[in-house]
Amino acid sequence: MRVARAVGIAAAGEAALLEVELRPMAAGRFRVDTRYSGVSAGTELTFLKGTNPALSGGWDAELGVFRHDRAGAAYPIARLGYMEVGEVQESGVDGVDEGAVVAMAYGHRDAYVADAGEDRWTVLPESLDPLLGVFVAHMGPICANGLLHAAAERTRGEVSSLRDGVQGRRVLVFGGGTVGLLLARMARHHGAAEVGLVDRTPQRLAAARALGCWAIDETDGQPWHAVKQRWRSADGSRGADVVFQCRGQAAALAEALRCLRPQGSVIDLAFYPGGAPELRLGEEFHHNGLTIRCAQIGRVPAGLAGTWDRQRLSRETIAMLEACGDEIGRHVVTDMVSFDDGPALLHDIAARRRHVIQAVLAC
Repeated sequence: MRVARAVGIAAAGEAALLEVELRPMAAGRFRVDTRYSGVSAGTELTFLKGTNPALSGGWDAELGVFRHDRAGAAYPIARLGYMEVGEVQESGVDGVDEGAVVAMAYGHRDAYVADAGEDRWTVLPESLDPLLGVFVAHMGPICANGLLHAAAERTRGEVSSLRDGVQGRRVLVFGGGTVGLLLARMARHHGAAEVGLVDRTPQRLAAARALGCWAIDETDGQPWHAVKQRWRSADGSRGADVVFQCRGQAAALAEALRCLRPQGSVIDLAFYPGGAPELRLGEEFHHNGLTIRCAQIGRVPAGLAGTWDRQRLSRETIAMLEACGDEIGRHVVTDMVSFDDGPALLHDIAARRRHVIQAVLAC
């Protein structure tokens, strides 16, 4: 039996190196050695802290509801993370050659055997820095799917390009983590008139400025006031044309609604482990006729599944990275640590001993 090492969560509060069994090689499978694995700190820390909702409930795919009578996950958590880049060592799959570099989402493990019937992968072009491949399988598609939902909201029909949702518009992003910064740069890449980004962390605000965005420091006052002072439409209405909410806090969603012009939309990409008790739907949401659209990565907008899928969103991510990758590499990827130091990194982030935007484990 061959095993791989994995950075996982042995128990609440305990990140650790674990061993996981590898599938045997066979026709229809290929084996990769991991080169890079990106850390999704927000999601991963909920498992470390024991606050992830999957630990006390689970998704019922048949009924389409989240149920609290059974857990969806339990310790140890051996599959943690979804931002991997691997080099193919053996292959029994047509079109996947030995030596190819692929982007996948199989968790922090130093090796993996993929199955063509179960896994999704994208072969990275030689022109792309493999380090940037950590964004291709999942994180970049999350952002592209957000733009796709904005486009569907705006056009009410067929979407030909991600530009359809942001071109010529004033775009606001809440949250300067990896998703927020990638999405902000992607919106600029697709022709937004101006992109503002709201955060309170100096490092994230500096990254936003470096990516060409209007950085709004929420410690200076109320973001809605700054936005509505700066952005005024020809009809006299004030506020952002569209807001992308990328912070898992209900108060941020409430503030995002306040920043919109009338009949604008919040495209919500956030994950709310604690629910949304601060959301006041009787205020701006009601009086300004606003929309909250969830852009969950598991779904594209209704009616677009035939032309837009995860692979296309990955290709859109690659196109953006080929155009803007140097900026992303300099300002978003802030920390590189060895794979063996992965558990210590998670503990440092959880204890606030270390602040990262995008950390990457290197094998």
